Amino acid sequence: MLLDSSTLYLVATLVALMLGAMLLYFGRHENIAALSWWGFAYLLGGVSVGLWTLAGPLLGELPMLALNAVGFVSCGMVWTAARVFHGRTPIWAGVLSGAVVWIAAIFVLPPEASSLRITIGAGIVACYAVLTAYELGLERRKSVQHRWPTALVPLLHGLVLMLPILLGDFLQADGATSGSHFGVTAFAIELVLYAIGTVFLIFVLVSERTVAAHKVAASCDPLTGLFNRRGFSEATGRMIEREAKAGRPVTVMIFDIDHFKSINDRFGHPAGDEVLKLFATVIQNSLRITDLTGRIGGEEFAALLPCSLEEAMQAAERVRQNFAGCGIEVDDAPVATTVSIGVSGGPAGTELDVLLAAADTALYQAKRGGRNRVQSAAEEPLSLAQGRKATAAGLAPKPIVRVTRTDAVMTMEAAR
Repeated sequence: MLLDSSTLYLVATLVALMLGAMLLYFGRHENIAALSWWGFAYLLGGVSVGLWTLAGPLLGELPMLALNAVGFVSCGMVWTAARVFHGRTPIWAGVLSGAVVWIAAIFVLPPEASSLRITIGAGIVACYAVLTAYELGLERRKSVQHRWPTALVPLLHGLVLMLPILLGDFLQADGATSGSHFGVTAFAIELVLYAIGTVFLIFVLVSERTVAAHKVAASCDPLTGLFNRRGFSEATGRMIEREAKAGRPVTVMIFDIDHFKSINDRFGHPAGDEVLKLFATVIQNSLRITDLTGRIGGEEFAALLPCSLEEAMQAAERVRQNFAGCGIEVDDAPVATTVSIGVSGGPAGTELDVLLAAADTALYQAKRGGRNRVQSAAEEPLSLAQGRKATAAGLAPKPIVRVTRTDAVMTMEAAR
C-alpha cells in the first residue's frame, strides 16, 4: 500500500509548526538564543512546506520554485542555531547564501533543466546539514563526546536528500515511476522523523548543558569565580592521581589575607568582598594556568601546583609581592593588602589532606612570626596510611618547619 505523499508533507508541516512553537517558547522562557533560532527555523520551514504542498499547483512553477528559497533560509537558520548554541556568532551571509544560489539557478537555468534544479536544491540542503553536523561536532567537552547522534542525524538527513539523486540514473534506467514515487514518500517520512529526532537531540543538549552549569555552580565560589572547597578537593584529587601515575611531586599552598576582619570592620563587607576578588585575580595572574586554585574559607585560599617545593616557594613569593603591591584605597584611606602563605610539598601520591595539614601548620607559624611572609613545611609521614601506622607504633616523626622572612633578609630553621 502506497502512502499519499501530500498527506505526509502536511503531517510534516504540522509537526514542524508545533515543534517550532515549542522551541520558541522554551527559548524565550529560558533565555536560550539557540532555541529561538531553532524555533524560527522550524516555523519558517513548516510554512514553506505547507504552502508548497497546498498552494503549489495554484501558484505556478516559478512562484513555487521561489517559495523553496524560504525553505533554504530555514536550513541556514538551523545551522546558525548550532553556531549560537556553542557561543559562536551568526553569519547572515551564510544564512541567506543557499536561497541566493537557488534563486540564481532559477533564472540562469532553462525551464527544461528541472532535474539539475532538483540536484542543486538537494545539494544546498545537504551542505547545510553537513555544516550543522560540523558545528555540533566542534563541541569538545568530555560530557558531550558520547553524544555522537547530534552530528550523525544531520549527516543522515543530508544523505537521504542526496541518495535519490545519486541513484537517479539507476531509477531512470529501470524505467519505472514507482521508484520515484517511493523516493518522494520515503523523503516525506524521513522529514517527519528528522524534525522530531532533531528536537529530541536539541533538548538532550540543552539538558546536558544545564546539568553541567549546575555542577559548575556547585563547585565554584560565586564571589571570586574560583573553586569552592568541594570543587577544589575534587579537582585536586584528579590532579594528584594523574601526577602520581607520572611519578611527579605536588605542592599545596594555603593563603590567609592578613587582618581581613579589620578590613570588614573599618570599611564594611562590600570593601572586604572587593579585596577577596582582588586577591583571587592576583592568584590567577601570578600562577600558571595549569595550577588549581580555590577559596576554601572566608579569607582562606588554597592552590595545588604540580611542581617541586622550591618552585612553589618562588610562586608563593610572587603572589605575596603582587598582592602587597596592589596599593588600593577605600574612601581615600589606604588598605594594607598583605597575605601569609603556608607551603607544603610531597612526593608523588601524597594525599591532599596531608599536604593541607602540613601547609596549615606552616601558615600558623607564618602568622605567629609577624604575617606577610611565605613559609614552607616538610612533614613526615607523607601518607595517611603511613601516619596511622607510625602513630600506632609511637614513631611519628616531628615536623620540620622552614621559615623564610620575606620582609627582612633573615632565614631561620626551627624544629618543633
